[in-house]
Amino acid sequence: MEHLIELRSRLIWAIAGFFVAFLACFFFAKQIFNLLVIPFQWATEWAGLEGDKVDLIYTAPQEFFFTQIKLAMFGGLVIAFPVIALQVYKFVAPGLYRNERRAFLPFLVASPILFLIGGALVYFFFTPMVMWFFLSMQQVGPGEEIQISLLPKVSEYLGLIMTLILSFGLVFQLPVVTTLMARVGLLTSQGLIDKRKYAIVAAFVAAAILTPPDPVSQIGLAIPTILLYEVAIWSARMVERKRKREAEAAEAAEAAAESQDEPAA
Repeated sequence: MEHLIELRSRLIWAIAGFFVAFLACFFFAKQIFNLLVIPFQWATEWAGLEGDKVDLIYTAPQEFFFTQIKLAMFGGLVIAFPVIALQVYKFVAPGLYRNERRAFLPFLVASPILFLIGGALVYFFFTPMVMWFFLSMQQVGPGEEIQISLLPKVSEYLGLIMTLILSFGLVFQLPVVTTLMARVGLLTSQGLIDKRKYAIVAAFVAAAILTPPDPVSQIGLAIPTILLYEVAIWSARMVERKRKREAEAAEAAEAAAESQDEPAA
């Protein structure tokens, strides 16, 4: 019963944190959406179009309202993630040893930082590149008989940028996950090296599934995934070296203790 009461308390705090962040994001939903449209403006400038003329449409009366709700939910989840992760940690921490708690905390800090790095990469580079690729397919200008212009819907543009942010954010968790698995002995650096060729194929397959069907975003996600896989190999190797040093130090301390006990015996 005590565990259930503790679980209920942690769930209440996590939901409350998400709800507060959701309300704040919904209140500023239009400003946040305008901020997310800035990469689209950059793409129009790269395509040689008027940078200040960015038109997005919605074709149903309720579409933009539900788009703002989706945006608020996404932003609320991202903002409230530290609170949610802290509540999860507080729930499981009493069952961990002190050294396990010390080992877990750095990953709790590194996870949101890596997610933000992935999101920043999407915002400042990959979204403008993807939109520039789509804008290059337009047929505009006085010499064109048929005018074909890109007028994205607000829901589709939000879905695109949210998909990219989530995809890159999750991919950037790869070093954290592999390092944790290496610490508990579920994988080794040599095992990761042996499976490198399969990981490269899996990176391109995952990029094809998670991103829009254009080569820019697919290659843009696959290459960082492969680079992060190499980082995961390096981090797993560091964990193994640290574990080896700790084992050697423990053996040396045990040998020293035995040598001190022999004369006394």
